[in-house]
Amino acid sequence: MRSIFILLLVVSSISSFAQKKDTVTVIGVGDIMMGTNYPNAGGLPPNDGTDLFQQVAAVLRNADVTMGNLEGVLLDEGGTAKTCRDPKVCYVFRSPVKYAQNLAAAGFDVMSLANNHAGDFGDAGRKSSMKALDQSGIYHAGLTTTPYVIFEKNGVRYGFTAFAPNSGCLNLNDIASAKAIVQKLDSLSDVVIVSFHGGAEGPQHQHVPRKNEIFYGENRGNVYAFAHSLIDSGADIIFGHGPHVTRAVEVYKNRFIAYSLGNFCTYSGINVNGVNGLAPIIKVYASPTGEFLKAHITSTNQTFRAPVKMDAQLQVLKRIQQLTREDFPESTLKINDDGWVLPSAK
Repeated sequence: MRSIFILLLVVSSISSFAQKKDTVTVIGVGDIMMGTNYPNAGGLPPNDGTDLFQQVAAVLRNADVTMGNLEGVLLDEGGTAKTCRDPKVCYVFRSPVKYAQNLAAAGFDVMSLANNHAGDFGDAGRKSSMKALDQSGIYHAGLTTTPYVIFEKNGVRYGFTAFAPNSGCLNLNDIASAKAIVQKLDSLSDVVIVSFHGGAEGPQHQHVPRKNEIFYGENRGNVYAFAHSLIDSGADIIFGHGPHVTRAVEVYKNRFIAYSLGNFCTYSGINVNGVNGLAPIIKVYASPTGEFLKAHITSTNQTFRAPVKMDAQLQVLKRIQQLTREDFPESTLKINDDGWVLPSAK
């Protein structure tokens, strides 16, 4: 009897080991706001937004974990809309609860709720967003009430957390507290994924300045120092967003950083002209303990009130190539014209 018990343990151990992959794949995309029913339904897409990800869903689904940043709230009605100090730059977004199903159908596994629009309708909006994602089987983190989440896929345990310089969110500018969260996740997870919403906004802010960025009187963080500090503390993959444009990528201590993934799917109410409409889908290939192996950039673009489209001109890939050369001249990364990001230019 004892020998049978031992045999079962061995078989179980072998089975568990066999399920663990040699390579994990994690996709990150930027801001997602699938249309707004505030102040009226005129800002909503046709067909309840079911077409928004149609061209890119096959790419999004082709990863172990796919993550995005949910701007605005998932709320049908009610809540108290936020007020802004400057009405000229006040944007308030509220998408119907059923739109969470669009995210699930497109292949999203986890969403960041740490951004300046997560509180557009106060606690009612935050709670409704979390409930809608929960009911759609999508993990989420980044609010002070849900600072992180841990989940397992194919024998690999992932820890996810997110930060922003906004009320109700984990504070991007409190690096000491951020490091403590990452250290905890590192002790409990195989791969730690971090999302942040930081940096100044607009085409004039495509570069990573390696200093604090003050925008509209707000401290939007020193995203370079933030990302490096969190990798020092155990983060493995870092996906940034917030500037509404794409920024450079970097590998630091054999861990991947994308400093901004731009506007990925922002149907209405957000400027998507020119470079504002270019966004990458970045698929990171890593070891089961988070070491960077390679990445691939799929270029997409969007126009006003239209679904996300594949971009045959590869415009955002070319922007990332240029920005990475300019912002990280010391980098040994090679970004090929076919979208592959390789760890050495050799």
